[in-house]
Amino acid sequence: MTKNIDNLKNDKTIESIFSGVIKSFIVTIFLIMLIAFILVKTNISENVIGPSIFIITSISIFAGTMSSVRKSGITLGALIGLIYMMLIYSLSSILNGNFILTISSIMLIALGITSGIIGGIAGVNIKK
Repeated sequence: MTKNIDNLKNDKTIESIFSGVIKSFIVTIFLIMLIAFILVKTNISENVIGPSIFIITSISIFAGTMSSVRKSGITLGALIGLIYMMLIYSLSSILNGNFILTISSIMLIALGITSGIIGGIAGVNIKK
């Protein structure tokens, strides 16, 4: 048990996960502001908001994970994607006053985990 805890500290796993989630949130905020600006300044229909959320989520988790993970890309990427999605879904549920899992939310969670895995694989394979 002690060896596993030491490995977590030595590998900076917790730092990688925390960094990936924070970076994902920063990218999300930037991209949502960009979409909001585009919607305000153009005649684009508000129907693009739903698909935009899927794309923003995917890009944000991918970018945050890719820039933070250097080892165990699949595992850490999946964890970053899952933690990000749990935080977003919890915040959304609190703000909306209800906690309902729909097909759309399950798809978004799966997309988040998948984006994290792909970002983790990319992060491990990028040379620094």
